[in-house]
Amino acid sequence: MHLYEVLRRPLITEKSTLFKEQGRYAFEVAPGANKRQIREAVETAFKVKVVKVNVMRMPGKTRRIGRRQVLTPSWKKAVVILEPGQKIEFFEGV
Repeated sequence: MHLYEVLRRPLITEKSTLFKEQGRYAFEVAPGANKRQIREAVETAFKVKVVKVNVMRMPGKTRRIGRRQVLTPSWKKAVVILEPGQKIEFFEGV
C-alpha cells in the first residue's frame, strides 16, 4: 500500500478538536493499514515526528431510510500522538 493511500481524511469532530491541545490528531485510514504504515504516512505528509499511534475499528451503524434499515460501512480510525511542541498546521483554524 502506498503511503498516500493510507490516510483517507482527517476527522474534524468536537472530541478531535479537544485532542489538538494535547498533540493528538485523528484520521480515517485505510482498512488494511497498520500502525507502522500510518506513522510513516503522517510523518511524510505533515513533516512531524510521531510518538504513538492508536488504531481502532469503528463498526457500521444501522440507519433507517424510509421503511428499510441499512447498515453503514465499517471504517478504521487512527489517533496519532505527536512529540511535544509539534503540531499539524492543516488542523489550525478549525
